[in-house]
Amino acid sequence: MKLSRLFFIILATITLNSYSQIAELPSKKDTVSYWKSKNTIGFDLNEIAFVNWSAGGNSSVSGILKGNFTRSYLYKNIKWYNELIVRYGVNKQDGLDVRKTDDVLSFASTFGHRKDSISNWFHSAKFNFNSQFTNGYAYPNTSYAISKPFAPAYSFLGVGTEYANKEKKFIFYFSPFTMKNTFVFDQRLANQGAFGVKKAEYDSNGNLVRNGELSKSELGVLITNFYKKELFKNITLENRLSLYSDYINKFGNIDIDWQLQLDLVVNDYVRATIATHLLYDDDIKSKKQVNGQQVIEGPKAQLKQLLGVGIIYSF
Repeated sequence: MKLSRLFFIILATITLNSYSQIAELPSKKDTVSYWKSKNTIGFDLNEIAFVNWSAGGNSSVSGILKGNFTRSYLYKNIKWYNELIVRYGVNKQDGLDVRKTDDVLSFASTFGHRKDSISNWFHSAKFNFNSQFTNGYAYPNTSYAISKPFAPAYSFLGVGTEYANKEKKFIFYFSPFTMKNTFVFDQRLANQGAFGVKKAEYDSNGNLVRNGELSKSELGVLITNFYKKELFKNITLENRLSLYSDYINKFGNIDIDWQLQLDLVVNDYVRATIATHLLYDDDIKSKKQVNGQQVIEGPKAQLKQLLGVGIIYSF
């Protein structure tokens, strides 16, 4: 009787101790995650229609589907930020086929380490990749594409230093050593020397001697800047600037990629956007139509403007 009572006392003590230890373990709800994520998808729509309109005009409708997805990790002195941007837009006018108006596939990843948790300066490594989803044409000529998926595609990989304030609304990055790769994974475009790759060689009779190269590598200096500020209530300005210069080929010629966007927030789901995108790359030659033929000219500044109203959803 005494042994059985002692047994139950020991068993109860062990059970209570085990329960107390389990109760002290952190639950999933209490687990701290150092990852933060944000997903934003949206659709902008522009439309104009004419019915018996005496002044004339063509009815048209255009739309842009866009998404922005970020994943960031911050723990003590380590930071890892990833961002994926996708956009695709089309336009349809009376009497014309559907035409592409926007096509963006962009991924950026930055890994940084700082000496202490107070400093805003990071020793960083940055990787960028940019391309598109579908063929691009010099309308109205749709016989030959002037660009294709991964033709071109650009990658940047470098090391440097980055300054980011605590609100992450001002980020400055400087890399004295950045490898830029240009890919043209279409032999016809590569043979033309499109986007700066080495073009094909032909003999005096016009026979192909050597195919154009599918890629080109450069080593240079890269400077990027991100700035975001609420100018007025529900009006936010976002600036993205990238400057690159190659050390070996024509050092001092600067490739410019500058995006400026103004967001006018109506409510949580409706937003108007005014944006400009300026590009200049010495390796990209402009093209124009002359008597039905595509003529290649020298490099020129490229400018794209956007005004749209649409819905947006974040989760």
